[in-house]
Amino acid sequence: MKEKVVSFTIDGKKYQAPEGQSLIKAAEANGISIPSLCYYEHIDPPLGTCRVCMVKSDGRNFAACTLKVQEGMSVEFNTPELNDARKAMVEMLFAEGNHFCPACEKSGDCDLQGLGYRLGVTISRFPHLFLDRVIDYRPKRIVVDHNRCILCRRCVEEVKAEGQYPVFSFLNRGSGTVVQIDYEQEAKLSDNEAMHAMHLCPVGAILVRGKSRPRPRGERKYDLHDAEGHVEQAPIKHSVSVGKNKKVIATTSLAGCFGCHMSLLDIDEELVDIIELVEFNKSPLTDIKTFSKRCDVGIIEGGCCNDENVEVLRAFRANCDVLVAIGECAIWGGLPAMRNVVPLEECLNEAYGHATSDVEDGKVIPHHEDLPELLDRIYGCNEVVEIDYYIPGCPPDASHLWKVLKNIILGAGYSVIKSEFKYD
Repeated sequence: MKEKVVSFTIDGKKYQAPEGQSLIKAAEANGISIPSLCYYEHIDPPLGTCRVCMVKSDGRNFAACTLKVQEGMSVEFNTPELNDARKAMVEMLFAEGNHFCPACEKSGDCDLQGLGYRLGVTISRFPHLFLDRVIDYRPKRIVVDHNRCILCRRCVEEVKAEGQYPVFSFLNRGSGTVVQIDYEQEAKLSDNEAMHAMHLCPVGAILVRGKSRPRPRGERKYDLHDAEGHVEQAPIKHSVSVGKNKKVIATTSLAGCFGCHMSLLDIDEELVDIIELVEFNKSPLTDIKTFSKRCDVGIIEGGCCNDENVEVLRAFRANCDVLVAIGECAIWGGLPAMRNVVPLEECLNEAYGHATSDVEDGKVIPHHEDLPELLDRIYGCNEVVEIDYYIPGCPPDASHLWKVLKNIILGAGYSVIKSEFKYD
């Protein structure tokens, strides 16, 4: 029997698709990509769990994967309200889970990461929870990292041992929901079934032992994401004075690895252009220890792990007109924030109490009035002072850094090529 083709509209433009087809598939066939993290075309009825594919029809919000195309259907997709809602959902997923992209085997191939790139997420508007979640090593074939799980339900519906016995299921409800594993059935997974489970997961929550090696940059799914596109243009909120001959820049490194400063040096021959435009004041690059004048731009890498970091950051805010946080550590804590899921006392006992020591009095946790006092956790810079701009990456590319900083210095808006926009 021939399929009935119907007409429908998306954002006021008319399209055609088979009646009853999923709106996501119908839109894709017409050149419109509606983002989703839970949709999988072999799962019917659709899951509708992530809500990232939200659209509006007849004045109501729906998950696009749950809508079937009907004659005369009118859909809103690309509107400021819906785009912001989708962006908020992705930001919330980053904030609720412990997504340490630079240390994740699936970085570059992660659908959540890819959506962050597509939507231009530089920082989450929601505070990171840093919950202590389990990494389950008990399964025979796979490892399940609950820190990364976004509860999309794909594995629950699709992964079955010997093609019929469910391996995963949901346990508990609401915020207490977790994915549990039937270890007996998991042990029966064939090689292909285990690999299918890993690739089915939109993030890095399911890993196959011995098979989940990270791929080099340039070979991953999202390394060349929309290479010709641009991240949403960033407005200049606080431009520096254009009248000065040279702008004054200060830089510092807090709780980080100094990699972002090294990326600055990787600007290479364009450093000559920088010398024409700016002078550096307080900075490791100049070895100037204190502010000798007010600065136009302050560049911060690293988060705050001790009281000295907080003092330095507040001094930068007080002495700089514009403050720019560069790198994942400065934006939300980055890899140092891995300790945020463990109480400080437990961290110190592990580092010093369980370590080999040649101190005569035994293993002692260092404590002295001259030593900076550790904070209860790692804090992103915006949790301590107001930050004007964020440049994600670990570290950001040199060309990305220079482009953004140059345009801030010149007081102009800028757009970032998506291929430069990375979280790792």
